[in-house]
Amino acid sequence: MTKIAVVIPCYRVRKHILDVLSQIGPEADAIYVVDDACPEETGNWVQKNTEDSRIKVLFNPTNLGVGGAVIRGYQEAISDQIDIVVKIDGDGQMDPSIIRDFIEPIHRGEADYTKGNRFFDLENINRMPKMRLIGNSLLSFMSKLSTGYWNIFDPNNGYTAIRTDLIRKIAFTRVSRRYFFETDMLFRLNILKAVVVDIPMDAKYGNEKSNLSVTKSIGEFFYKHNRNFIKRIFYNYYLRDMSLASFELPCGLILLIFGAAYGLYNWYHYSQLKLLTPLGTVMVSTLSLLFGLQFLLAFLSYDIASVPRRSIHLKK
Repeated sequence: MTKIAVVIPCYRVRKHILDVLSQIGPEADAIYVVDDACPEETGNWVQKNTEDSRIKVLFNPTNLGVGGAVIRGYQEAISDQIDIVVKIDGDGQMDPSIIRDFIEPIHRGEADYTKGNRFFDLENINRMPKMRLIGNSLLSFMSKLSTGYWNIFDPNNGYTAIRTDLIRKIAFTRVSRRYFFETDMLFRLNILKAVVVDIPMDAKYGNEKSNLSVTKSIGEFFYKHNRNFIKRIFYNYYLRDMSLASFELPCGLILLIFGAAYGLYNWYHYSQLKLLTPLGTVMVSTLSLLFGLQFLLAFLSYDIASVPRRSIHLKK
């Protein structure tokens, strides 16, 4: 029988956590409430006000961020021999009644990891705060490049489910512990060739204040997306395997850079001489740019087609 656990990282969610716990159905065999050094002492609050025998409260002595709290729950699930772990937030924005929707694709062998997507329902999108909508759209595009999962959206969605045998294969000492955790997980999963599936969901937006500062995090996110993109390309196209795409990418970049630099230099040079740029020079620059763009588009097409589609645990 498949054993299911729910992990709930807790930081400043005291007024919502009891309601969230009350909505978790009988499909969960264990519930791990991880108090991430919460100043509101959410963990103690749960211990005093719940009698559900499935609930186990874990305490982090220092604040490790959402990723650190989730990893603590994952470790406990492995110790308890859980098969699938679902992660939800404790702020009441995620509906615990749809936990089965996240479990079923994994149970049927159609996915190794499932995650929520708030962008399926147009009505739900209209209810999303505009800044979150714009931010999620930009982050989703950057995530597609850095993780290689071109078939999913809403990468920072924290409603997820994963098999514990897959958890064991992830080097969590290298995974980002704070707000980049969910996206960094996708990058690690792509390296493992895991199948990731989006699950349509609604989100509730109240007066909760997000702990994530967009202005403070944008530089960090940009850096980490670029870092993961370079790592993914190196791992998948040069270290573990080589294909035609391994040559298309450097050829495209070289031709684009050469075409742009050669064209700009000659344009400036001949403009200073007050002469028309020779047709041959223009053609060399133009053709380099066109061929470079074609090579990059060919690489992008190959990368999109390479999204993992066969579940890892079916390969055993």
